[in-house]
Amino acid sequence: MTTSNAATPGTDPAVLEELTRLRDSIDNIDAAVVHMLAERFKCTQQVGRLKAEHRLPPADPGREARQIARLRALAESAKLDPAFAEKFLTFIIAEVIRHHERIADDTAGAAS
Repeated sequence: MTTSNAATPGTDPAVLEELTRLRDSIDNIDAAVVHMLAERFKCTQQVGRLKAEHRLPPADPGREARQIARLRALAESAKLDPAFAEKFLTFIIAEVIRHHERIADDTAGAAS
């Protein structure tokens, strides 16, 4: 998805070209992030079904803490704000737990 640039009178065309190039890269990265998240959620749905089938709790606080620490370290090495990375993963974990709870409820309802 190419982003249009509203040309400001007097803006150097080379600057507009560079802006378009950078925005095109951002758009490509955003698309990759969405596809990666979709793939991640496919896997976590399978985890949720496995947990439900074996009556395991939807949340795993120990795993979550290890993942947050791991992601913070990865963020630091990538020069990304670790607090931002933690907020992002915490948001994803909350959504995964919500999915796991729904799967557990559906599985319990089907077993009744």
